Formats: sequence, C-alpha cells, structure tokens
Amino acid sequence: MKTKIKSLLIFALIIFSVSLTKQLSAQQNQISFQVFYDQLSPYGQWVDYPEYGFVWIPDGGSDFIPYSTAGHWVLTDYGWTWVSDYDWGWAPFHYGRWDYDSFYGWFWVPDNEWGPAWVNWRQADGYYGWAPMHPGVSITITFHREYNERNDHWIFVRNRDLDRPHINLYFVNRSDHDRIIRNSKVIKNTYQDRNRNTTYVSGPDREDVRKATGRKVRPVAVKENSNPGQHLKNGRLQIYRPQVNNRNDNEQRITPSRVTNLKDLKESSERRNTNQPKNVNPSNTRKERKSNAVNPPRNSTKEQTRKNRTEKDKKRSE
Repeated sequence: MKTKIKSLLIFALIIFSVSLTKQLSAQQNQISFQVFYDQLSPYGQWVDYPEYGFVWIPDGGSDFIPYSTAGHWVLTDYGWTWVSDYDWGWAPFHYGRWDYDSFYGWFWVPDNEWGPAWVNWRQADGYYGWAPMHPGVSITITFHREYNERNDHWIFVRNRDLDRPHINLYFVNRSDHDRIIRNSKVIKNTYQDRNRNTTYVSGPDREDVRKATGRKVRPVAVKENSNPGQHLKNGRLQIYRPQVNNRNDNEQRITPSRVTNLKDLKESSERRNTNQPKNVNPSNTRKERKSNAVNPPRNSTKEQTRKNRTEKDKKRSE
C-alpha cells in the first residue's frame, strides 16, 4: 500500500514538474512591444500617429507596398504564409496590421497576435487576390459583404502564378482590378490555431491551387527561431514568432527609444529608400519592382486632415 502511494506521489510530482516547465518556458518566450520598437528602429521611423499611437513607417521608398514588395507566398499548416525578403519581415507581416496615409505612405500598427499573413483574400475566374487587413478589424467582419478594402489596395495574380517565387513579376495590371473585384468573391477559408487561441484566414484551397498551377503544392514546415528573423530553406521556414504581451506589468509606458515628429517626416515620395531586402531575387531589380508596384492615389480626406494639423501647429507656435 505504501509503495502504491509513493508511486502516485512520484507520478504527481512528475506531472507538476512538466507543467511548471511548460509555464516557465511560455513566460520566457514572451516579449513586449519593446522588441518591436528596438528591432524595427534601424529600418524605419516610429511616429506617434493620432489614430493609433506609435506606428512604424519603413524606409522602403514610395513604391513600397506590404505583402507585395520583396516577398512571396508559401503554403504552411497555417495557410498561405508571406515570406519576406526583408531582415525585419518576421514582425510587420505576421503581427499587427498595415494602413495607408496619403502623405506618409504605408505604416504598420503593432499588435500581439502572430499570423501567417494578416490579409483578406478574394478569387475570381482565373485570379487570386489579397489586400492588407485593416487595423482593429476582426476576420469575421472582413467576411461580410459590407466590408471593403479600397480597390487600389488589392494585388491580383493569375491563379496559376500564386506560388511563384518571383511573384512580383506576375501582378495583374491595376487597370483590370475594378473588373476583377466586381466578379470576385471573398475566400473564407480559416485555420484555428489552438495553441495560440487564434483563427487565421488561410487563403486559397490547396487542391484548387494545385489544379490551377498544375504543380504539386507541398506545405512548408514552420519551425521556431530563437532570435528575430526568418529563413526559408529546404522546405522549412524558420521564423521568430514569440508570444507578445500587450500589457505592461511595470506600470511604465513602453515607448520607442527614438520617435520622429510627424511634422518632420517627409512625404513618402521624397523619402529615400535606405531599406533594401536581404535576399533580392535576381530578376527583381529596382526598375522591375517599380514597374510592378502601383501606388494608391491620394486620399483627399486624410490629406486635408494633415493640412489642418499643420495649420494648428503653426498657430500654436505663433
């Protein structure tokens, strides 16, 4: 009897130790927004944007478009996953959301949920398309008919070209977007990540892509990277994707070490592109990227807001 009780106690102790180890490991793998602030600072500007707080504007030049410039799609267990050629791509394409300002260009709003790519997907006869998901919008809302991204925020390719490594060379001319969108429907495929208690939009169905491309679509294995960065090699995507704690337990506001004043930031067309991808495709020259990327037109409402803000600043200084 004593031996049996002793065995049960040992077994319970082992279970407790394993559980405690997992909890400690999870805590150690957690980061705060400070990691985003520190890791992205060399590649762009942190600004205090009125609507969102601290946002990041990459030094990618006026032709930069998220989920379009310098990267491509691969299929993983989580769905279609964006693999960026930028050193910093592990963060802004897998956490948070992107928004567009007519003066400053594209900017990134941090968030704590990891995903294969925070985009909406559409399909039409012979086409697939995607667009950055708006900040603060859940994926269930994006499935509703009332939710619409601007037509000029979408990227479309022929469905046979979705898995191309040099996908930027296959973008459909933007003049065809209105026609394609009118005849398209939302792709509502999702993947539920039980480990992170998060649901992702997984994009086009694997079998549909296989039929369209005529090629086998082999999923890429996602492996944890211990340091910031990502690397795709031999059918494995090693990527840094820690749990992010969006609460500050120290009661001290976490901020970027260097914040640029919005008034001092130049218009996107005037800012230099000092942020080159680490793995530039041989055929993906600057000239070709520029010819394939299409900048959204100015948004008169946001432009007027910027002018009003500038006028208020002038009056305040007087």
